[in-house]
Amino acid sequence: MEIRKNMMQKIKTALISVSDKTDLKLLLNILKKYNIKIISSGGTYKEIKRLKFKCIEVSKFTGFNEILDGRVKTLHPKIHSGILNKRNNKNHQKELKLNNYENIDLVIVNFYPFSKILEQNRNHKTIIENIDVGGPAMVRSAAKNYNDVTVIVSKSNYSDLINELIKNNGATSLKFREKMSKLAFTETSYYDSIISNYFNKISKTYFPKKKIIQANLIEKLRYGENPHQLGAIYSNKSKLNIEKIHGKQLSYNNYNDIFAALSISKSLPKNIGTVIVKHANPCGVSIAKKNLDSYRSALACDPISAFGGIVSCNFKITKKLSLELNKIFFEVIIANGFEKDALKILKSKKNLRLIDASSYQENEQLTFNSLNDSIIIQSEDKKIFTKKDFKIVSKIKPNKDQFENLIFAFNVCRYVKSNAIVLATEKKTVGIGSGQPSRLDSCKIAIDKMNKFNTLKENVVAASDAFFPFVDGIEKLVQAGVNAVVQPAGSIRDKEIIKFANETGTVLVFSKTRHFRH
Repeated sequence: MEIRKNMMQKIKTALISVSDKTDLKLLLNILKKYNIKIISSGGTYKEIKRLKFKCIEVSKFTGFNEILDGRVKTLHPKIHSGILNKRNNKNHQKELKLNNYENIDLVIVNFYPFSKILEQNRNHKTIIENIDVGGPAMVRSAAKNYNDVTVIVSKSNYSDLINELIKNNGATSLKFREKMSKLAFTETSYYDSIISNYFNKISKTYFPKKKIIQANLIEKLRYGENPHQLGAIYSNKSKLNIEKIHGKQLSYNNYNDIFAALSISKSLPKNIGTVIVKHANPCGVSIAKKNLDSYRSALACDPISAFGGIVSCNFKITKKLSLELNKIFFEVIIANGFEKDALKILKSKKNLRLIDASSYQENEQLTFNSLNDSIIIQSEDKKIFTKKDFKIVSKIKPNKDQFENLIFAFNVCRYVKSNAIVLATEKKTVGIGSGQPSRLDSCKIAIDKMNKFNTLKENVVAASDAFFPFVDGIEKLVQAGVNAVVQPAGSIRDKEIIKFANETGTVLVFSKTRHFRH
């Protein structure tokens, strides 16, 4: 095995076909140094000639002109035989000699930028024309035959190749070729996954028989939820649409809380609202129009839980607000940008992570949750609530403010771990009960929070993420001063709940949809 790992392969001929032509000159210089013959085609050939390096055009090499508007260039037996033949196989070498073919020892290819085309163009015909065929075919051939051939699929590996050639006097080791082969197969798989997912998307096939997940490594994390666990964050984009502009490295738990906070923030009115999150649960939300009032109201809901949490401001942070934020220990502060003076104040805490989410947009992608060796997938709960999504079932009708508060509370409620109860008034939360096996216990927790931290207890409304199975839950809320309740319909005891509401003069509204969050 050790002998195999040290096998060197001299590079005599290279085939280069790249969509991204930057940094080619460094590579060409090293190939020239070791007298490596270069074959190329199309734009790459023109670029190599422009840089004043010798190069043989593919059509001259194969004796076959490209056809079908360039769709067929490198799909030729002289190309693939040169790549795929086994150098230690006598029959292969005999066939090569018989056909007057020669070895191709190095394949440098990167593909048509299909992802960028999808972002920039919606024309299906244009998109189809940007599916690379010849490039992946050559890469797969070279990667399969890594015992004899070196394959490079990214300019990020140019320096690795250069160092390898210098170290081995124009040759590559088997260990290096094997490593590049692994990267190559990953690249072809990833490229095909983008194409597959594009076709599934346009055909609205959300759950195909075989699901391919595409993702780029954004960052390896210090650890997962706990120090003994490994962790990393991936994205189907090349980078996240949030930017850390200050503070220490983000952890697995930080990212989990950041995206939980952003999900709530982006469900609020544009450029309005503050969300405070702890362990992926909101512990305070407010959509007061004045940003400072919004923050103070969100904090007042549960200031103890907020300690060490994450603040997401759905607006730009000012100097005045930054002074308030600096009074409390937070792990992360998220905003749609920061004023210069605000940044200076917040950066005084060197470990505080500041996240600029001004470019953050939620897409319509499916959400994934891993369960050992299985994955459960669903569409995200992004329903925008209007009055049409609710049915008033009590004799007493909600006034305008009550209805708006009920919708606000119900919206927050769907982001709280089930069983969830949210108490609110004046479009701010005053008590949140989360994650309890018993809905009654969630009611008690929300009420206790309200009684402990909030003096404003008038016109309090309550939202439940699912129906009350018994009267005891809504009874507990009414006894605490709640005068309006919103809950999904569907219990066999709905009539009993309606009867109780009418007997106590409570407004009761049924949602037409349920909103569990496990």
